[in-house]
Amino acid sequence: MLIVHHTPSPNLQAMLEAVIAGATTDEIEDVEVVRRAALEATPSDALAADGYVLGTPANLGMMSGALKVFFDLAYYPCLDSTKGRPYGLYVHGNNDTTGAVRGIESVTTGLGWEKATPNVSVTGEPGKEDLEACWELGATVAAGLMP
Repeated sequence: MLIVHHTPSPNLQAMLEAVIAGATTDEIEDVEVVRRAALEATPSDALAADGYVLGTPANLGMMSGALKVFFDLAYYPCLDSTKGRPYGLYVHGNNDTTGAVRGIESVTTGLGWEKATPNVSVTGEPGKEDLEACWELGATVAAGLMP
């Protein structure tokens, strides 16, 4: 499982850590979890993964430029090879995450990726329920990849 994230704030760091904790819980077996900052993730990383978790801030109503760069580089190499693979998404914004979610869903629809679990969309400081939802997101995507 590949976690591609842009994590420029303490709020996103807390969400990322919850996703990782869920994906690597003791109940998840035989699933390698690879974490890559969005500007470091490569098309090869995406092609090698069986599923994905995407994390981004909502910047000016859109996904981060870093996540957009990942998609720009990986889209065509992954287009035919990754159809049907599961993904999960978490987004943090100060006011609104709608545009960021819409943009990411457009790309993942184009890639033919399948949403494995509801998006986690948080505005303001993530609370306990938000972090639990991030944990569930990581655990759900990873559990779906167990042999």
